[in-house]
Amino acid sequence: MLDSQGKKATVRQMFNDISERYDLLNHLLSFGIDQRWRKKLVKRLALLHPGEVLDVATGTGDLALAVAKVTKARITGTDIAEKMLEIASRKISDRGMAERIRFVHADGESLPFEDHSFDAVTIAFGIRNFENPLAGLHEFYRVLKPGGQVFILEFSMPESRLIRWLYTLYFGRILPKIGRWISKHPQAYTYLPDSVEAFPYGDRFCRMMQEASFQVTESKSLSGGIAMLYTGVKA
Repeated sequence: MLDSQGKKATVRQMFNDISERYDLLNHLLSFGIDQRWRKKLVKRLALLHPGEVLDVATGTGDLALAVAKVTKARITGTDIAEKMLEIASRKISDRGMAERIRFVHADGESLPFEDHSFDAVTIAFGIRNFENPLAGLHEFYRVLKPGGQVFILEFSMPESRLIRWLYTLYFGRILPKIGRWISKHPQAYTYLPDSVEAFPYGDRFCRMMQEASFQVTESKSLSGGIAMLYTGVKA
């Protein structure tokens, strides 16, 4: 449940608050599956041989680092939470990637970049946190070069009744308790299942991408529908 200050401000504060424990919880609570999903995104992105990549809602920089490992691209990561970017900056410095990856504190719905600046835009598990996802998609389209592609990794809801039941049990009851205990944050890991349930995944999200002028080239279910990988092209 979001408080009265609005979704954007609440999300920013929440991720700042949990930033120091974010990586631990992210990998622990997903059993490491999130890393496999990112590898699938990066594998598709690498086929473009991009020169400039924008990673929106970069968090602590995991996806930016994964892109840097398999491409020669220069990568710009943005996030609304300053403390997440501080951790991301330390990580790229420790891994010797500071010359290829830079971070900019920015709102994904109002990006501080010129039109046609990037060959690809990526975002992993971030767009459902936007106050206005359609505005974000319009911004992704604007900053992409003609022919550029967007790669969006996001949670969804499984189609199988059994998987959905297990997923709902874990996300709705078990994960919030573990998340609250480790993060010491009363809201963050209750917000996660609520935000997944509210997000317009699948065909509805593809229609939103099309409304933002993207030609949707792929909508791929991952791990039984726990997540989706969406790909779109700017004509």
